[in-house]
Amino acid sequence: MKEAYFIAAIGTPLTEDEQLHEEGLVAQLQDVWNAGMSGVLVAGTMGALQLLTDETFHRLIERTVEVSKGKGELLAGASDAGFTRTRDRIRYLSQFPFDGIAVLAPYFWRFPQDRLVAYFQALADESPIPLYLYDLPPVVITKLSLETVLELSKHPNIHGVKASCDFEFTRQVRDRTPEDFRVIAAQPNLMDVLLRHGANEQLDGMWAVAPRWTIALGRCAAEGDWAGAAEYQRKITDLRNVFMSYSYGCFSDLMNARGIPGIFAPLPFARMTKEDHDSLLAHPIVQQLVEEDPAQLG
Repeated sequence: MKEAYFIAAIGTPLTEDEQLHEEGLVAQLQDVWNAGMSGVLVAGTMGALQLLTDETFHRLIERTVEVSKGKGELLAGASDAGFTRTRDRIRYLSQFPFDGIAVLAPYFWRFPQDRLVAYFQALADESPIPLYLYDLPPVVITKLSLETVLELSKHPNIHGVKASCDFEFTRQVRDRTPEDFRVIAAQPNLMDVLLRHGANEQLDGMWAVAPRWTIALGRCAAEGDWAGAAEYQRKITDLRNVFMSYSYGCFSDLMNARGIPGIFAPLPFARMTKEDHDSLLAHPIVQQLVEEDPAQLG
């Protein structure tokens, strides 16, 4: 089987006044690259792009490019609620050596599928960098239909899709698009199953929280050690379930506990109470994470 190709969607660490926490960003990038990630996605939904000032977004991009030079594939999010804001972000990103730009469907308003086709085609026409569809219906409400993805796969500058949906949809897209159209799965609870079925390209934000467990799962799969892969899958699934049982504010507490500073959940997300913080860090899977996968810097 092909080796696993993991892309970590990183968070955006901020200071108390919600400026970029540069030390935290550098530490996080060093950590995922040192773990062996194939690529990173910066300014995606895990990075809370829509809650950042333009100044912070620009600095985030600049420092990510500086720190990540020569490390692996570099993707960036550019999504906004409409065409001009997204186009302007793409124009800014085009100054840098990104390998791809990921774009969500527009949010706030709902649009029919034919308008989504026109939207992504117009952005792809504007972008000098390969564009990737970012299908994330739980966040933007709108689901890209199979027919929409198939139509957009014909555009010469739309190179793939990040599919945050059920495996049946992901499989149909893989089966019905050109071989060079990348279908990047985003189902962190099914990593081992997806790898076993040939979906070697995967992307998720949990891998910034537990990068070495993620890489170890892929290594087990490559060696045919499916029992080992299943054990790492259990750890990652347990960790994600704990993450989801608290508010998004626990992202900061988990990263800080691993040695990466910064606030990863800006307002209006709430900080964790001391009681919840203590409860989170006392959870067995979190203690195991902190012990087994501390940040590796430098």
